Amino acid sequence: MIYDFTVKDISGNDFSFDQTRGKVLLIVNTASKCGLAPQFEQLESLYQEFKEQDFMVIGFPSGQFMAQEYKDNNEIQEFCQKNYGVTFPMMDKIVVNGSDAHPLYKYLKSQQSGPLGKAIEWNFAKFLIDRDGNVVKRFSSKKEPNKFKEEIEALL
Repeated sequence: MIYDFTVKDISGNDFSFDQTRGKVLLIVNTASKCGLAPQFEQLESLYQEFKEQDFMVIGFPSGQFMAQEYKDNNEIQEFCQKNYGVTFPMMDKIVVNGSDAHPLYKYLKSQQSGPLGKAIEWNFAKFLIDRDGNVVKRFSSKKEPNKFKEEIEALL
């Protein structure tokens, strides 16, 4: 269950998913230098619109696809805040595919397949989690966050 996972946030502190019980989550693997990075703006907009209804966007930077992420967490955080005004929680940079994939991503992929089956196809793949911690939907990298706003609202 998602509540069993603890990860490191972008500042190196523990972030336990147990603290997200009862919330709707959108978990996204991000990359600052990716052509899809403008999705940060829509993700932040959704977060601002629904955070009072216990909705969270949680970003996981990953440089796994063509090294499109900064190496340093401080650079990642600065880029996201300066260029897109990101205030939603950002986590430590991780690997999302392969034998070194983060255990959280191994779990998420086991719950919902995407365009390439279980593998994450690219930056900005998204997992929607309901209030009970169930992975209810996976959206492709190309699907803009505003295009599934109604599905988020239905869970709220």
